[in-house]
Amino acid sequence: MFKAMIIAGLGGFIGTCLRFLTGKFAHFVTSSPFPWGTFAVNIIGAFIIGIFFGLAEKTHLISPSMNVFLITGFCGGFTTFSSFSEDIFLLIQQKHWAYFGLYVGLSLLLGVLLVWLGRSLVKAA
Repeated sequence: MFKAMIIAGLGGFIGTCLRFLTGKFAHFVTSSPFPWGTFAVNIIGAFIIGIFFGLAEKTHLISPSMNVFLITGFCGGFTTFSSFSEDIFLLIQQKHWAYFGLYVGLSLLLGVLLVWLGRSLVKAA
């Protein structure tokens, strides 16, 4: 159990660092109240987790340790539902209704679509 926790933590560290850099990059390239950084990591993360789950199911190339590292650790550290929820709260509080609807709708729709796409790409290969 301790070994799996360390493996997940290492994956989480990498995912968290990439999430931080993605957020900084998004803030650098846009000044919109739309939360582009969180949106980007959640959408990219949905695609990546779809690929990882697809690989685990189809090819069994992902060992239990790699599953913990990639899915629990990396994807858990990279994506951020708590930040997503905070962004939604702030958009409501600031009465950015169009951004609120766009953010929630696109995040959910594209998130599910990209999980499906990631899994489908692996199944087709």
